Amino acid sequence: MDTTGSLPASHRAVLRGAADLEPGFACAAHGILADLVAGGAALGWTEPPSADEVTALVGQVAAAVRAGDGALRAAYRDGRLVGFGYWLRYARPTHRPHADLEKLAVAADAHGHGVGRALTGALIADARAAGIEVLTLDARGDNANALHLYRSLGFTEYGRLPGFVAVGEKRYDKVFCMLDLRGPGRRP
Repeated sequence: MDTTGSLPASHRAVLRGAADLEPGFACAAHGILADLVAGGAALGWTEPPSADEVTALVGQVAAAVRAGDGALRAAYRDGRLVGFGYWLRYARPTHRPHADLEKLAVAADAHGHGVGRALTGALIADARAAGIEVLTLDARGDNANALHLYRSLGFTEYGRLPGFVAVGEKRYDKVFCMLDLRGPGRRP
């Protein structure tokens, strides 16, 4: 269990891996996701997901973690879930050395306090420990805060699909980023 010691004491969060998630995690995760999506967050939904949808998602991620094909981290402040994120290993055999950071969500009242940075840092550490060679992610092009966070942690943009993400009548770029974890001298 890691504590995000760089946060002010009033905003300190405890990071936990999948093995020690609090009971009710799926319900709390649903609350965060539904609230963020209702506020227009770029998390892959145009309408807030249902509780059943989030419960199924959490079950799929937990199964991948148990199989060694993913990592899930959650941040708690004062016993309350304030954020979570996960990566999953690619299923295609030729892509198995790599993983995709698929979701990072931080409760609105915890934004700006380093929770997303702590979660992402822990997920990167988990990827290194699992032998992941390249960690990828994609973000909506207007999600400047997320893109800034990822760049500050070493991710680089490797592609962009203009106008690919459809939210009603609006269109946004889909930005692809990667973090090469192979280290110097190990890249092809």
